[in-house]
Amino acid sequence: MKDKQWGIDGKVIVKVRILPKEGVKLKPKITIADHFAQMSDPRIDRTKRHKLIDILTIAICAVICGADSWVAIETYGCAKSEWLKTFLELPNGIPSPDGDATRTHDTFARVFAQLNPQQFQSCFSEMLYLFCL
Repeated sequence: MKDKQWGIDGKVIVKVRILPKEGVKLKPKITIADHFAQMSDPRIDRTKRHKLIDILTIAICAVICGADSWVAIETYGCAKSEWLKTFLELPNGIPSPDGDATRTHDTFARVFAQLNPQQFQSCFSEMLYLFCL
């Protein structure tokens, strides 16, 4: 271990302990997809345009960032679409309400209304528990 310190006029302002790489223990990667993989999809196959895990991930990220309505979740998804595409499949993208009869916030509302709340709570609680370890 190495200590580094920075200061002004001999007075220490910041002191940092640098650990060797082999001494750093990282938590295993925790993903929303891992914890919601067993979530059953209640939708009819022929009506599925978007993957359930994509819908869940967008909604969870949006709520963490302060979204408090389906419209706010839709707005978040559209605003962050480029970033979301870096780790979600989004086979049909994030539908834009402009020129599209199917509004995204209606999709989120319909899907969440059909989910088993106990199953969602179980998956979500397990994920949060691992974040806190």
